Amino acid sequence: MITNIPFGEKYAGLSIFEPGQGTLVVVPSLSLPQDELRRITGARCYEERLLFLLLTLREPGVDVIYLSSAPIDPAIVDYYLGFLPDPEEAAKRLTLISLDTPDAQPLTRTLLSRPDVLERLRAAIDGDAWLVPFVLSELEERLASLLSVPLYGPATSLAYYGSKSGSREIGTEAGVPMARGFRDLYTLAEIEDAIESLPGERLIVKLNDAYSGLGNAIVPRGDLRGTSFAAEGETWATFAAKVRERGAVVEEFIEHRPLYHPSALARISPGGDYEVVATHDQVLGGPNNHVYQGCMFPAAPEYRSEVGDCAGRIAGALAAKGVIGLFGMDFFAMKTDAGYAALLCEINLRIGGTTHPYGAALLTTGATYDPGTGLLMAEGRPKYYTATDNCAADCLRGRTPGQVLRQAERLGLGFDHDSRTGNVFHLLGAIPEHGKLGFTSIADSREQADELHRRTRRALCG
Repeated sequence: MITNIPFGEKYAGLSIFEPGQGTLVVVPSLSLPQDELRRITGARCYEERLLFLLLTLREPGVDVIYLSSAPIDPAIVDYYLGFLPDPEEAAKRLTLISLDTPDAQPLTRTLLSRPDVLERLRAAIDGDAWLVPFVLSELEERLASLLSVPLYGPATSLAYYGSKSGSREIGTEAGVPMARGFRDLYTLAEIEDAIESLPGERLIVKLNDAYSGLGNAIVPRGDLRGTSFAAEGETWATFAAKVRERGAVVEEFIEHRPLYHPSALARISPGGDYEVVATHDQVLGGPNNHVYQGCMFPAAPEYRSEVGDCAGRIAGALAAKGVIGLFGMDFFAMKTDAGYAALLCEINLRIGGTTHPYGAALLTTGATYDPGTGLLMAEGRPKYYTATDNCAADCLRGRTPGQVLRQAERLGLGFDHDSRTGNVFHLLGAIPEHGKLGFTSIADSREQADELHRRTRRALCG
């Protein structure tokens, strides 16, 4: 059994957004169900979503070691370092290690089979360090143990609380409202019994271990043949096999309209302190409108406080169980006679889709989060942003990241350091092959952020 290395008192309050000193060993391995990962265009390039952590090199006592399956285009690295006051000095404290095996996934599994790269990684660590994984699995625990460094993330022994069933257990424990439902279901018979026990003409089945909504299925009462799966090509034969392996929940389908989809981002320090650091409104798409496309910060004022309060109670319950690191929580929000209500949808015990927009906005603007208002404040002014992971167009395919970045600058779509507004781009490595990129549009108002986002999408993606 692998025992995780403790952080110690010195780093009890560690935040990866402002580490102060030490070495971040960033392992953005997509250690997730690979069958679902293959459905995402340019999935390997999602390893680049944590490149915003290069901005922590602003602090002279911080070093960053960044792992990747394939070499990262130097233009992308230069782009992130360009946000810093002294890019050349910061570059001396950055170590990039590529496995040069883009098709071997997940990254950590390949890394563990490469003693030469492991030795290079071990030699690059000098002094205090900690491993920052995109998602934490037994692979990352084994890697951290081999390197003798602590893990900034929840131990795999606590992974259940990030599953759909575990989310319902934590929600109940924290006293947070949820849709009616049943958890820990592993057979089709159990799912059918749960469907019969719940109200409504439609029910939703969700795989325990799934992401981006790809493990969801909407089932009309009494007619499994009419099921609508979020994942393209899914059938009950393939879905039932995943249920047997991973487990699932069945919940009532929320028919209330309008229905909003806010989320919250929280942090638990190695010393057990916890805080909600952001709320967002999610932008969803896909067949059932369950697939994450992007987000807007902050969540709407009508339900922002309610979402933040529920998220705080959940974070407290998870901190009491020993969870460490960043994690997200998805909610439904709806208007009732008594005001707006928030219902917990799920907990994602990992760095998620809203983390890199938040990190980019935080580190480029120097803002701080005000828990009272739920706003990011920079020099007394609030900052808003709108972000996407899915700006794609055929006209981008075959171009280089450097070409697209220069085009954005010519069009006035870059980042203005004086006003602390503009775009921060990500997923740039997906441009040449897939014609896809992401960006976070930062402005001084909700309207300005949305307008900049629309203008950028029109200019780059048509």
